[in-house]
Amino acid sequence: MGVSRATSATSRTEHVDASRATAPGEHGVSVADIASGSAPLSDPPAMPQPATRSVQFAVVSPIDPVQNAARPDPSSGALDACPEPDVCIDQYLWSLYERTPKVDTVKVEERVKVKVKNKGKTRTVVKTLTKYINEDFGWKDPKAAQKAGMSLKDYVIGGIDRDFRGKLYNALRAMDDAGLSPGITSGFRDDYRQELANGNKAAPDSSYHGGSRRGGYGHGLAADLVSVKGETRAERCAWSEILWKWIDAHEKELGIGRPYLDKDPPHVAPIDGKEYAEKRNAAKAQLAGLKKPSPSSNPK
Repeated sequence: MGVSRATSATSRTEHVDASRATAPGEHGVSVADIASGSAPLSDPPAMPQPATRSVQFAVVSPIDPVQNAARPDPSSGALDACPEPDVCIDQYLWSLYERTPKVDTVKVEERVKVKVKNKGKTRTVVKTLTKYINEDFGWKDPKAAQKAGMSLKDYVIGGIDRDFRGKLYNALRAMDDAGLSPGITSGFRDDYRQELANGNKAAPDSSYHGGSRRGGYGHGLAADLVSVKGETRAERCAWSEILWKWIDAHEKELGIGRPYLDKDPPHVAPIDGKEYAEKRNAAKAQLAGLKKPSPSSNPK
């Protein structure tokens, strides 16, 4: 679950930063082009590989809502040539997890004593200072996997619900074909791993990533997705914002969506699942409330 604005760090879980990717504008695809998603996607290649293709799109401003979004065709054609589809799915998801650095911006509060003067008198008060720092959380999954006695791949990917893995595969292939260079920062999490997570998070046993109350290992119904596209962290954050909006525009075709929207941008879940049904409407209402002008900003 990095963020593009420090002020939003507290509302996002560990998710964003990425490397080993192309900068916006390479391969003839610009940031503005990708935001529209206005061209149909081709079928995925014969074997699952984290590759980015050149795709032509109509120009739409990346800060505008995605209009006239093309209907992705996340087919399973690539799996037809695979003797063991489940193995190919897992390998592709693992390759996207491996290529994605696990870096986030987190808020750290520090309480300090300071002296202040009031009406000629000096007194000591405690103030809370807020700092935003970069955190590498790449050690957390390996530690949890070791505790569970599993390989990292078996833990992170194998713990995800099998049907959801198929949806993720098809959705991520469509994103890859659209030039969005998707990456996975988090897959399955057990209770112990959830305890290690920072930011806006569910209780350890209640996480849809795989908390024990949700069924545990093999029943994970959530993943965190970002874009690894861009030479700098700022570019990768911008591409991630575009990737999330693209998911919103295509969620019905992809079968996955963002239950919490901007409250937890990278978090995706099946749109026919309990988490999406319970959280999406609340997230929309909250987002609409945040966008309403305050009384003081109304014309007088």
